[in-house]
Amino acid sequence: MQAAVRGRQGGATLMVDGQTESGTATGHGKASRRAPRDGRGRENTPTMRAIVQSGYGAVPEDVFWLEQIARPAIGPGEVLVRVRAASVDAGTLHMMTGIPYLIRLTGPRGPRNPVPGMAVAGTVEAVGQNVTGLERGDEVFGTCGGSLAEYARARASRLARKPANLTFEQAAAVPVSANTALQAVRDHAHVQAGQHVLITGASGGVGTFAVQIAKALGAEVTAVCSTPKTDLARAIGADHVIDYTREDYLGGERRYDAIVDIAGSRRVSHLRRALTPSGTLVITGGAGGPLLDGIDRNLRASLLSPFVSQKLTAFVARLRQSDLLALRDMIESGTVMPAVDRAYPLSEAVAAVRYLTDGLARGKVVISL
Repeated sequence: MQAAVRGRQGGATLMVDGQTESGTATGHGKASRRAPRDGRGRENTPTMRAIVQSGYGAVPEDVFWLEQIARPAIGPGEVLVRVRAASVDAGTLHMMTGIPYLIRLTGPRGPRNPVPGMAVAGTVEAVGQNVTGLERGDEVFGTCGGSLAEYARARASRLARKPANLTFEQAAAVPVSANTALQAVRDHAHVQAGQHVLITGASGGVGTFAVQIAKALGAEVTAVCSTPKTDLARAIGADHVIDYTREDYLGGERRYDAIVDIAGSRRVSHLRRALTPSGTLVITGGAGGPLLDGIDRNLRASLLSPFVSQKLTAFVARLRQSDLLALRDMIESGTVMPAVDRAYPLSEAVAAVRYLTDGLARGKVVISL
């Protein structure tokens, strides 16, 4: 499987650190974007390989291209990261399709930042003014704008030192998905020891972390996933596993103190019936129509919550350095570990997105540079 590579007549030659790398286009052969050159035809701006998004679309091969573009410049409070690994997630897919359409308010024809990806792990290449605690060569992980590239610009406040017991590929799986899981389980569901917790989407990027974090807090966890992924749910510590293709996970007699519904589509009324009278429902993500893509269900839950005994909430995760530090502590203690399904080279990033789009991922899909 090969990524779409922009170039002339269906081919491209990329210069990387003085070496020539040739690739074959699988896209439409659009002209490559070249770095600025001086009067003698020499490039005067450092460049890098990056995946670039051209507009919105449902087919990764039509949207993403491998290009040679200028490296990002950093400002005060920012860090230039030499990317060693990145990950793709649901946010990558939302930005690819521009769905929900609310995403397009900031970029009607395409994302404002044409390089996709948020989660990153790598080494500090340079630091801007007013940056303290990080130096060139430090191994870091966190979030940035445009991690599917050889270099990425990040706020220093969005980075932390990489967990010592993780590879770069494992570390890149953490910042977005584990951060979302931590806030869902700890901050919104307020899971405590001895509680019974149901987690849907338990075999995905967020779900695999949510199961482990709930277990770390002392809960009895029931994981919901499809048949091919039940073994993964057991391997990460779920006490009970329900195959939703064979059983209605909301139809039994069991009642849960908390339900974390990850990218689900079941009605709030159905989810409430599986809660205890004082239980908590946390919705993160969701599936729906192109306009709101599940946001309407989230809003209904939040509006209904003040009028019922159960707590119903939906949220969008916040990116905080303090949560990266908390996750690093969990990881270094062995309480939580990323479940990485596959790692692809940057040149096969389109195949990685396709794998995620097709719903085949078990845990996280990462890009290794």
